[in-house]
Amino acid sequence: MQRLVDNVLAVTKESVKTFTYESLNHIVRLINGVSALLLAFLPGKTTILEGIHGWELRPAFRGPRFPRWMENGVSSFNQFIHELSVDSDTSSSADYSSAEEDSDIPPSPLSQSSRVSRASSFSKFDRRWTHWQSRSLSTKRVPALKDHFIQRTTDRRRGVIEDLHLAIEISIEAIFDIVHKAAHCFFSPSESFKALFGWFSSHSSGRKDTAVGDLDTTVSTATVGEDDPTPTESKTTFHQSLNTDARTCRDVITELGYPYEAIRVVTTDGYVLLLERIPRRDSQKVVYLQHGILDSSMGWVCNGVVGSPAFAAFDQGYDVFLGNFRGLVSREHVDKNISSRQYWHYSINEHGTEDLPAMLEKIHQVKISELKSSQPVLEEETNVDQPYKLCAICHSLGGAALLMYIITRRIEEKPHRLSRLILLSPAGFHGDSTFMFTVVEYLFFLVAPLLAPLVPGLYIPTRFFRMLLNKLARDFHSYPAVGGLVQTLMSYVVGGDSSNWIGVLGLPHYNMNDMPGVSLRVALHLAQMKRAGKFIMFDYGSAAANMEVYSSPEPLDLGEYYGLIDVPVDLVAGRKDKVIRPSMVRKHYKLMRDSGVEVSYNEFEYAHLDFTFSHREELLAYVMSRLRLVEPTRKQQGVRLKKKDAQEITAD
Repeated sequence: MQRLVDNVLAVTKESVKTFTYESLNHIVRLINGVSALLLAFLPGKTTILEGIHGWELRPAFRGPRFPRWMENGVSSFNQFIHELSVDSDTSSSADYSSAEEDSDIPPSPLSQSSRVSRASSFSKFDRRWTHWQSRSLSTKRVPALKDHFIQRTTDRRRGVIEDLHLAIEISIEAIFDIVHKAAHCFFSPSESFKALFGWFSSHSSGRKDTAVGDLDTTVSTATVGEDDPTPTESKTTFHQSLNTDARTCRDVITELGYPYEAIRVVTTDGYVLLLERIPRRDSQKVVYLQHGILDSSMGWVCNGVVGSPAFAAFDQGYDVFLGNFRGLVSREHVDKNISSRQYWHYSINEHGTEDLPAMLEKIHQVKISELKSSQPVLEEETNVDQPYKLCAICHSLGGAALLMYIITRRIEEKPHRLSRLILLSPAGFHGDSTFMFTVVEYLFFLVAPLLAPLVPGLYIPTRFFRMLLNKLARDFHSYPAVGGLVQTLMSYVVGGDSSNWIGVLGLPHYNMNDMPGVSLRVALHLAQMKRAGKFIMFDYGSAAANMEVYSSPEPLDLGEYYGLIDVPVDLVAGRKDKVIRPSMVRKHYKLMRDSGVEVSYNEFEYAHLDFTFSHREELLAYVMSRLRLVEPTRKQQGVRLKKKDAQEITAD
């Protein structure tokens, strides 16, 4: 009888599970189908969805050949990735294998330290790796190695639908387990009492030795500390029960085998900023990358080793710094009790006059200390105040903030430390924006006085809804019609820009623990720029308030001070960019050219987010070519030292 009951319960349980599983699948298919129908009637979807293939965080494996910026100083890992994606003849690939040995640029970490630090992960591939280095990699092993790298770097989250599947299955299992135990107790009471007695006795005796299980698993990871270049042990916690992707920029950099350093920077008004670094401590070539609005340093590394500007610059021998503006949900500040209204009380002014000065001065302090310790001859050269060249690559709002920074530093007669600016679709002039942005501007000026006391910052406030967004982004990828519909609607909101907005939402810097937000004042500042048709600093609303800050009743018009820019500037616009249109970037170019600034202008077939979140070889080639125009300080030092020695010989 007991066996019959068990069989009936087992069949019933599987039937219920199958029914609920298929019912949920049918509902999801219905939603996906309805989304596909709606998508079919939406205008402009072809342009918006063009070129959007995948939304996962992974290196790009496609490409007909090596990117041009990788032809010199290519790391062995970049070469390895390329070999996995294209079938090239052995004669052409043999030339690349010796590129790193012949190059004067220091080798990339994946060719040295990474193979040591990740020896355990690659233990079963060591023989194949060695054979590849000697140009005799077995073709039968390539797919397995490729799958291994994809598995390490792709997104393994569960979406909302997968969570529902799992929750329903767990619930059914729990219900039928209770029913099964009740039936067992009814038909076999003696065995049930015996099992119950054994459970109580074992539980009481093993209580001292049994620790309460935690949902969090702690593992040790090796990262590079702030002051000590040697790896230090740190703890990483994974919320396995929630299964969300909460990787940080550090996680992406270190799991790809590159060195990493985190530097905490405190601004003069008490904000704590995270300055991240892929260090080459003895390099005199330094590049600083600054993100735009609602973004973080993740944007510069999210395309993996092949398609990310940060890794491209590092492979070319640069010391890479990644800046992060204030404006995280975690609200890091020296005042631990700072209120939300106080924290979010800032505009673009503070990005340009507080955040950037703090981070760039910190870079200066770090480089001076490291170069003097590694090259003592610099201490004898008193005329060299900055023995390195610092270039900046900025996107969107980061470009506007950097222009504000360099102009205000020149007005204050303080050094700005920069040698070249590469501005990708920089903000500042918004008079020629789309109709949708014009509508948003008028609505914003109407509701801003009401929102200011209630909503000081624009962000997702609770961990639950941030987790929900993180999981929905996964569902948008799994169900392309739904994802395409949301992508199209989001594109309408931003004026028809065809950037991969859904893919950006899926990046792990929008996770349950933290995310970048935007201050209401920053949004108001952008609206002020659009209404004025000028690149102005924040208008405080009254002549008296402006007079106190600017010594003028009107806010500073930065376009009138472009003549103070004393370094070359490279402006880049996107022909498909509807957020910051090419005409807006050309306004920067015209004013700079008329003011005598050494400026260049270029356009690509990009939407707004393609500058950071898409793997575009031509952009990386262009950026690397502009960086190489800056001569290293080492050569200038050599000339100065020779002149100094010549003077001493003449004096003798």
